[in-house]
Order: sequence, then C-alpha cells, then structure tokens
Amino acid sequence: MTPTSASLSAAAPFSDAAPYSDAAPVSGAAPISGSAPVSDAVSVSGAASVSGSVSGSGAASVSGASVSGAAAGSGAAAGSKAADVAGAVAVPAGALVSGVAPEMSEHFVSGHFRLFGYAPIRAALRLCRPAAGRLALSVVAGVAAAACAVGLMATSAWLISRAAMHPPVLHLMVAIVAVRAFGIGRGVLRYVERITGHDAALRVLGELRVRAYRRLERLAPAGLAGFRRGDLATRLVDDVESVVDVVVRVALPVTVAAVTGLATVLLVGSLLPVAGLALAVGLLVVGVGVPLLQSALVRRADARLAPLRGALAAGTVDLVQGLPDLIAYGAAGDALDRLDRIDRELVAATRRSSAATGVSAAVTALCTGLSVIAGLVAGAVAVRAGTLPGELLAVVVLTPLAVFEIVGAVPQAAQSLAAARSGLGRLAEIAAMPDPAPDPVTPSSPPTVSSAVPEPLAAGKGAAALSLSVSPASSGPPEPLAAEGGLLRRLPELRVDGVAAGWVAGRDVVEGVSFTLRPGARVALVGPSGAGKSTVAALLVRWLDPSAGRVTLDGVDLRALRGDDVRRVVGYLGDDAYLFDTTIGENLRIGRPGATAAEIDGALDEARIGDWVRGLPDGLGTCVGEHGVAVSGGQRRRLALARALLADFPVLVLDEPTEHLDEQTAEELLRDLMAAARGRSVLLISHREDVRRYVDEVVTLGASRPTT
Repeated sequence: MTPTSASLSAAAPFSDAAPYSDAAPVSGAAPISGSAPVSDAVSVSGAASVSGSVSGSGAASVSGASVSGAAAGSGAAAGSKAADVAGAVAVPAGALVSGVAPEMSEHFVSGHFRLFGYAPIRAALRLCRPAAGRLALSVVAGVAAAACAVGLMATSAWLISRAAMHPPVLHLMVAIVAVRAFGIGRGVLRYVERITGHDAALRVLGELRVRAYRRLERLAPAGLAGFRRGDLATRLVDDVESVVDVVVRVALPVTVAAVTGLATVLLVGSLLPVAGLALAVGLLVVGVGVPLLQSALVRRADARLAPLRGALAAGTVDLVQGLPDLIAYGAAGDALDRLDRIDRELVAATRRSSAATGVSAAVTALCTGLSVIAGLVAGAVAVRAGTLPGELLAVVVLTPLAVFEIVGAVPQAAQSLAAARSGLGRLAEIAAMPDPAPDPVTPSSPPTVSSAVPEPLAAGKGAAALSLSVSPASSGPPEPLAAEGGLLRRLPELRVDGVAAGWVAGRDVVEGVSFTLRPGARVALVGPSGAGKSTVAALLVRWLDPSAGRVTLDGVDLRALRGDDVRRVVGYLGDDAYLFDTTIGENLRIGRPGATAAEIDGALDEARIGDWVRGLPDGLGTCVGEHGVAVSGGQRRRLALARALLADFPVLVLDEPTEHLDEQTAEELLRDLMAAARGRSVLLISHREDVRRYVDEVVTLGASRPTT
C-alpha cells in the first residue's frame, strides 16, 4: 500500500473497541500494540469454514465453503457460487478464503486449517524454503562438528590407552594428528553451523515479520476488534521470533542429534554389539522418551506461556496509558492486582516448565551414567574373553559421554517446540481472521480523477485553489471539475445506496443508508453518538464492506476495486488523528513521502498553521512527542489536516474534526477545514447540528431511516 493511499489518521494505534474510527493501515510506521484475552483458542466470529486446499499461488480453492454471517463480496467467499446480495459484486471461485490474504494462507493453511497442533510448525518450515541452501549447509556443518566431538573423544580415549603401553611414537602419530584435527574442526564447524543457521533463521524471521505486518495492515481496523494493543505487539515481536526457535533450537539440533546418534551407535556396536545396544537404548530414552514425558508434564504450561505474556503486555500498556484516570477514580490498585495475578500465573507456568527441564536433565545424566557403566561391564567381560582389544575398552566406555552431550539437547528442543507452536499458532490465528474488505481477484480499474489539461486560471499554491463546482442550492448540478495548481481535476461521484453494515458479522450498526456525494459537493452526515456515522466512513474508505446495499465510485462498486485504489481517491481524517513521536516534517510526509519543503509549507498555510510552525526554533524539525503530547489538540488537528491536504485526496471524509475542542477553537478549525478543502468533495461527519451552514446537504442518521 502506498502512503498516499493511507488515511490521514492512518497511523493511529489500534484501539481496543470495535470501531477503529481513528486508525488506518499505514505501511511501515505505526507502532502496533494490542492484546487478546488469554485463552487457548479463539473463536473467529463470522469466519467461513473452508474445505479445500491452497494452490501454489496462494489462492485457496473454496469449493463447498460454508459462509457464516457474510455475503459474497462483503468479506467471505461463498464457494464456487458467489451470492449476489443487494447489488453486491459476486466473488469468483478461487477468491480469498474467508478474506485470508494469499501470502499468508499459502503458508498457514494446509487442507483444513488447524489453529493449533503442528500445522503452524510445518507452515514455519515451509517459509524456510528460500533459505534451504543455508539451512542444509548448517545441518552439514552441525553434523560434522558433532562427529568431530565424538571422534575427538574416541580418538583421545584410544590414544591414552595405547600410549600407556609405550609403543613406538610413530605408531601414535596418526592418532595425535587426528586429535588435533578433530579439536580444531569442532570449533570451526560449530562456528559455521551457528552463523549459517542463524543467518537463515533471521532471513526467514524478517520475511515472516513483513508478512505478519502486511496481514495486520489488511485486517486493520475492522478485523482487529477482538485484539488489544499489547497482545498485537507481542504477536508481532515475540511470537514471530518463534520461527527462530523452530529453526535454530528445534530443527537443527534434532537433525544433528539423530544423525550423530545413529553413527555413534553403529561405531560402538561394531566394536562391541552389547555396548552398542545399551547405548541405543539410552539414546532412545533421552531423545524420544524424555521429550514425550516432558511434553506430557508441561504441555498446558508451555501452551499458556505466549498468551500469558501477551496478556501481561496488554495489561501493562493499559495501566501506563490509563494511569491518570485509574488514579483519579481510585482504580489503580485493582489494575495492579489484575497484573499481579497474570504475573503469578506466568511465573507458575514458567516454573512448571523449568521443573520439567530439570527432570529432563536428571534423566539425561542418569542414562549417560548407565550407558557408561553398561559399556564398562560389557567391555571388561569382552576384554577378559579376548574378543575386544584392551585399548578399545576406553573407546567403548568414553564415547557415550560425547554423544549424550549432543543428544541431550533434544529435550530442550522439544520444550522450545512447544513454546514455538503456541506462538506460531497465535500468528496463524491472525492469518485465519476473515478479511473485512477482501480485494477482488480481478479488480476493476479505478476512476480517473485528474487530467493534465492546462488551466490558465491557476491560482494559489499547494492543494486546490479554486473550485469550479456549483452548489446544489444553485440552479444546476455541480460541475465535476476543480482547478488545481494549473491543471483541471475531475472529481468522482460517491454514492451510498441502501447500505447496512457493522463491525461484527451479523450485527449491523446502520441499515438503509442512502446519499450521494456529488463532485465538488459538501455533505454533512449528522446524528447522535452511536448512530453509525464512523461505520459509514469506514465503508467509504473500504475498511468495511456492506452486508447489504452498495457503495459506488463513479458507478463502480467499491467491492470491485482494490482497497488501496479506493483509498487513493477517498481520504479519511479521523476525530483523533495520530501523530508519531517524530518531527512535524516526518509526520506530514506520511501523506506524501516525496513532498518538498515548499509543498509542505503550502499545506501548512492552507491548514492555517504555517506561521506557528515556522516560528518554532526547529521549524519542521520540531518533535511532537509520543501521541503528539507536545502540541495542543487544535494544533494536532491542523497538522493532520495539512497531512491530508498534502496527500491530495479528491474526496475527503472528515470524521468529527472538532471533537474535544472548545467552541471557539472548534468554530475556527471547522471554518479553516472547509476553506482548505476547496476543490474537493467533502463529507463532514459530526453530531453538531450547526454544521449546516458549511455544507450543501445534510444527511441525518439515528431516525427510523436516514433523512436528507
């Protein structure tokens, strides 16, 4: 998604409530935080159950898919027969399954999607395919390093035993050189294993993190209603890093242990079959039995670690951000108690997991000792019987020490696997969330909104300077042309036709809403809080799709257009536009990354805040602080307006722009907003009735049916 397609409050952090009226997906910048309630499974409301498989391109086959609570074209595929609901655009077979993005479904859906179990692990390993060469090199280096460790122990044992017999020194030279080679080779090969394995894992980690962020971007804001800030941050950071555990702490050590263990058993068995058998039994107990026992003991504790960490992060974020209100109402103690309870549960789960680790270490040490004793007893008998040379007895006895050190990593790998499975399962849960506004398989071309026609009457600087549209109160319809910087720009018509929509499937907030935003017109959408005004705004920028009716842009149903194409035409300025903790200039360049200083100054002047910014000691380099705390509410709104003007949307949706401002500031801001938005079509959303003098038409929500 290009920055110009983002809504202007586009970078707001995801709120805990369903209607994210002040948030929009912005590629690459917004700190995403949030947290989901702690549970071992999350039910996705309205998600389609899918029977089918994923094709190589990532498009799921949806034959026979059943859809709960959503019509085709409004967020869910309805199998090979797409339903046409109140003019909705039918979604062809092979479209997105329940709105799951292809790039994620390819790696997180395998036949029937399984949220937990080992499907997420297999998906993570499939992500490793581009790094397969590095992983193969890491495995080879790891096996070679382990072989050097075993060879060093066996050769050293033979050398010491043989040297005790005082043979000619030349008889020992090969063993002496081998000991040196094994010692040097083990260190070098271990380094190669670590650097190639971590390089591959980190490459996969970067790819998965980008995919996870893109998925969150596709879901935001409507699809993330059930998540909290801290939990989303934990999923995007800690849970994504589970893929490193799968590669570095699970796949590599288990593979190395399996190959090295088998080779060592064959080596010892060739010298003394009984000792080889005893070693094989010990290795099976440590490499198979102990992980199974450990999994049985702490499966529940390990599965709860990731959700509990997410809940703790979410609670901490809520506590810090809401601390003034909590203190004011005397509720800080209760909030701390809730955090303390979560922390105790996390500590208890960690202790149970650590206790299992201790048991595994004890069993590994016991099996090592028993294997050494078994080899010593069997070897002594064989030496006495003359079937085993005396200098090989040390090889039979000491070699198990080296191989058990390698295989002893398997129980820890099993524990890392359980934790990684939980974390990757939480990522898979996000991947399975239905897309609230899926892009069509074959999108229509977006309407043309500008043309390079010379305009001799160019006036002003920056964004639109002269509107050629005619008010509906006049004798004729508005002319869909606006003069801008020397060019004539054609403005599109935005029509809402009998729509019903809601943030949760099956629970519509608005019904039967119809109005037309003609080119260059200014329409006010008014109504009390909770009437669904922000829901209508979400439909216009295609964060949501209607469950009934349709929204068209120049006669084209928005569901036939890509969401990014819609948001290049229709911009959104929310009631609490977000400012990042960076400079004023960087915040404005979100609207247009390549904007020059002159263009930024022009947008600031049109927003009536240019003189204030230029009067600051650092000018555009002034930092606004976290959430814009260094500027006032009115200044924050004007900076957000300047960002919207810099992005240059032909259609601008202003959602409660004067909320939380005093009357005088609100009046001045609203007047400047409408003046700066000339040359654009404007939808002004407000619960104030006195906005009528700024618009051509008023649509009222909250009555039995919308009135105009």
